[in-house]
Amino acid sequence: MRILVIGAAGREHALVWKLAQSRKVQKIFAAPGNAGMSDLAECLPLGADKPVELADFAESGRIDLTVVGPEAPLVHGIVDYFRSRGLKIFGPTKAAARLEGSKAFAKSVMEKYGVPTAAFQVFKDQEKALEYLEGVKAPIVVKADGLAGGKGVIVAQTKEEAAKAVNSILKDKIFPEAGEQVVIEECLTGEEASILALVDGTHFLLLEPSQDHKRVFDGDQGPNTGGMGAYSPVPMVDASTIAEIRRKIFEPVVRGMQQEGCPFQGILYAGLMLTPQGPKVLEFNVRLGDPEAQAILPRLKSDLVELILAAMDGRLDQASAEWDSRSCACVVLASAGYPGKYDVGRVITGLNQVSDLEDAWVFHAATRREGNRWVTSGGRILNVVGVGAGLEAALGKAYQAADLVRFEGKHFRRDIGSHALKQAGGVNESMRKR
Repeated sequence: MRILVIGAAGREHALVWKLAQSRKVQKIFAAPGNAGMSDLAECLPLGADKPVELADFAESGRIDLTVVGPEAPLVHGIVDYFRSRGLKIFGPTKAAARLEGSKAFAKSVMEKYGVPTAAFQVFKDQEKALEYLEGVKAPIVVKADGLAGGKGVIVAQTKEEAAKAVNSILKDKIFPEAGEQVVIEECLTGEEASILALVDGTHFLLLEPSQDHKRVFDGDQGPNTGGMGAYSPVPMVDASTIAEIRRKIFEPVVRGMQQEGCPFQGILYAGLMLTPQGPKVLEFNVRLGDPEAQAILPRLKSDLVELILAAMDGRLDQASAEWDSRSCACVVLASAGYPGKYDVGRVITGLNQVSDLEDAWVFHAATRREGNRWVTSGGRILNVVGVGAGLEAALGKAYQAADLVRFEGKHFRRDIGSHALKQAGGVNESMRKR
């Protein structure tokens, strides 16, 4: 098969890496891809926001299957467009992608079909939103309705912070397209977990759980980011919790989307809070998480292409996935200043040393080649990944790799997986002191 992967970040590098392991794959193209994945895929000068040009290439390049990495093309309807031209593409339609494209829509689906989530209200009017804040208790979560690159959620510790967030979104339009309305909801407490599933419209296949780390600094401090690291599996998500998630979240949502006339086919991501009352949904995404994919895909022993084809053919009730029993950890190396302003063009060294490590990989996210050297080109630069017999071993491998990579202003969290280690009775002091 000739496969086209749309996207350019660390998630897409990991996706290309996993797809390339399939015996079904003859050649992979990436649009636009990045320099780090160029040894696995032919990178094309086509942006993910160019559906016509991408479809033209899929036709002329005799592409058998297109796989979409990021959310924006899905929300804007690339699947509908490809299908209108008779092209095979994996992902949800524009109508189904509203589960991520509109937090208000996702909340309405959850409310209608009884999916546990935080109490909420939706506002377009700034004054009405501010008036509502007067009657609720802090902390309060304020969310821009649409896509905001993982930065549209503000957890306000005071009513004043919540009001500032409402004003920033509805009045100042800090998220021009995403901020036409806001969702204000109660702040849930507990451990977060990410549960992803392949969905064929009727059936679904759960992937192994992972846990993301959204805040930029250790101790879950600082602003939200696109994700600073992840690990899998999650010891807090045991078999009984998975059964509850399956029964109370995925089954009603998949069934509900059918009843809404927009059956979901693709990858459905449930960002959950494990509360004392049970798992509750924080958000839905309609694609692989980033960096969750980098922690999950290295553990998948099954052929990803075969699983995708089963989802596209409505055969997931006949499919199963085999997993590596070991743990996997991903640590994101970011530019100083991220998620705010940051410099680019910083020289990266040490990548060759990481390639010499066993059970460690680097997935590129925002790098480019300048002659014989690598340089930074964005906020989240690299994803260093380690696999080990347990979480502590996997984290040790990932942090060993992280310390080998060098560039000016390198920043990364030193506490990925620390909650799980504490719950398991292990305290990785060596990682904390580095």
